[in-house]
Amino acid sequence: MANLNKVLLIGRLTRDPEMTSLANGGRVANFGFAVNNRKKNQSTGQWEEEPVFLEVAAFNRDTGRKLADLVEQYLKKGHQAYLECSLKMDSWVDKDSGQKRTKLKLVLNELQFLEPRTDGGNAEGGPRAARGAAAPVRRPEGNVPRNNGASDGYEEEPEAMEPPPGRGGQEDDIPF
Repeated sequence: MANLNKVLLIGRLTRDPEMTSLANGGRVANFGFAVNNRKKNQSTGQWEEEPVFLEVAAFNRDTGRKLADLVEQYLKKGHQAYLECSLKMDSWVDKDSGQKRTKLKLVLNELQFLEPRTDGGNAEGGPRAARGAAAPVRRPEGNVPRNNGASDGYEEEPEAMEPPPGRGGQEDDIPF
């Protein structure tokens, strides 16, 4: 039977990345990450956000992928990102009590930046474009009708997809 160790998350950094140099010359960026679980309170009928706080480690890989450097350079506390991670169990012996301790940690495998660049760089270049981050979608102006209080499990209408700039949505522009 096959196993799968993959975690997909969209959330925000809870603190700036902390860089550490490893004995083999590599680098690792450790940072806190938070996601919200949305659930309905049975007694009030209101939707509530329940935060989940996670620890993430991003390594510079031997394959040339410098995830730790990208995290250090582009992500700060409060930034939103999409992460693909694998689970790793860290274990150690507590110096004070002598007891074995364990902690579940996430190891970053893929990264997409979900906010526009704030460093004044060109939107066409840099790791955001190289990682395949989606371009921002314009929202319609004016009042958009909502669900009028009826609860179907969805609180917002899905955003309309727009063709990339310069394409105009013409079918004869398909490159194949």
